[in-house]
Amino acid sequence: MRVVLFAFRVVCMAGLWPVTQLSTGHFPIKRRHKEHYLGDNAKQKNTGRVDLKTKKHDSTKSMLIKSEQLLRIDDHDFAMRPGFGGGALPVGIDVQVESIDSISEVNMDFTMTLYLRHYWQDIRLAFPSSSNKSRTFDARLVKKIWVPDVFFVHSKRSFIHDTTMENIMLRVYPDGHILYSVRITVTALCSMDFSRFPLDTQNCSLELESYAYNENDLILYWKNGNDSLRTDEMALSQFFIEEFQSSFGLSFYSSTGWYNRLYISFLLRRHIFFFLLQTYFPTMLMVMLSWVSFWIDRRAVPARVSLGITTVLTMSTIITGVSASMPQVSYVKAVDIYLWASFLFVFLSVIEYAAVNYFTTVEEMKKLRRAKIPASFNTAQAMAFDGCFHDNDIDLASFPEVTSGSNTERNTRARNSTVTSPTEATRLQHKHPLKRRLSFIMSHSYVIDSYSRVIFPLTYLLFNIIYWSLYS
Repeated sequence: MRVVLFAFRVVCMAGLWPVTQLSTGHFPIKRRHKEHYLGDNAKQKNTGRVDLKTKKHDSTKSMLIKSEQLLRIDDHDFAMRPGFGGGALPVGIDVQVESIDSISEVNMDFTMTLYLRHYWQDIRLAFPSSSNKSRTFDARLVKKIWVPDVFFVHSKRSFIHDTTMENIMLRVYPDGHILYSVRITVTALCSMDFSRFPLDTQNCSLELESYAYNENDLILYWKNGNDSLRTDEMALSQFFIEEFQSSFGLSFYSSTGWYNRLYISFLLRRHIFFFLLQTYFPTMLMVMLSWVSFWIDRRAVPARVSLGITTVLTMSTIITGVSASMPQVSYVKAVDIYLWASFLFVFLSVIEYAAVNYFTTVEEMKKLRRAKIPASFNTAQAMAFDGCFHDNDIDLASFPEVTSGSNTERNTRARNSTVTSPTEATRLQHKHPLKRRLSFIMSHSYVIDSYSRVIFPLTYLLFNIIYWSLYS
């Protein structure tokens, strides 16, 4: 019985032996090889190979942590300025103007894009370096250290560009000197004087100042003097940029004291050609067009009235368009003087025809009374009788005939009166020359048009000479 049991055990062990080899022999060897491979990688990590687990971390953040340790960020309180308790900290500034994006007369402001660079020394950020090379960082480290709180005085809007990342650069040197550069677009106030518009020049300035630190804590100055302000090539649509200039000064606030202030001033001279095309030339043409009525017959009432009204309305449209594009200032501009003077010339041409028409009517009525024409006759008959124009539809036979005897008698009385009283006529001639001249003009209304053809152009020419000599 024991022999049979022993034989059964031997058979069972013989059948399970291959399975045991597969489970305990091959796989443990493979696992040991894998462990050995990972161990070799771990040993070679310091020789240049990167661990698989290390690949999952952001290398930039790792470098940032090392930089913070190098600069000892956590060892200092960067809420305080460098050298707190001592003298004022000097902060140098230089600016490179990239562009002047827009200038608005209506809002009285300008928009400028520039590179603003700050220079100062913070001993707390000094670090040892055998090569004496600087380290450059982005905006992430800027938020953890102290930087100057420079702001733009009289600014309306401003922002730091952030495409594709915030345009901020921080460069730290081993001795603690720092360069901090930002790219900014700012819209600031520019107090403009439009008394000579559009023949004007404007002086605008961008002002920089520390917000929290007065002159006892922080001194702003131009880093390289007059060379601290640099500009790129710029071309504006309405202005010539004549000069850029840097300057400095002090500003006083009653509650906080004196502050250093830096100025970026630039002089702008306006292009006149645009306004010549859009305003001055159309105005001149309208004034000259109003003179055409002086050559139109004084009895062509519809033609002269419509021409005068058209020129007046066109001048009103030009004045309204110019005023809509300008700020509502309480003083007279140069363009206003020209437009309203031109409007006056156009308006006077209409008044001139009103005078001519009135005097013509008076003259016709006098002739009718001299000829003893009945008052029942209409104006058309009167004009036909006068001989100014003839209409075939007018019946001239209805007019009473004027006898030659009556004309002879009237001429004799006039001649006798002239002969009998020469002294009185001479006295009236010397006493009322102006009245006599006006009486002559009223009795010969066509003379007004003849005078206007000369007086209006010469007067307008004289006005233009005086205007352009004063404002150009």
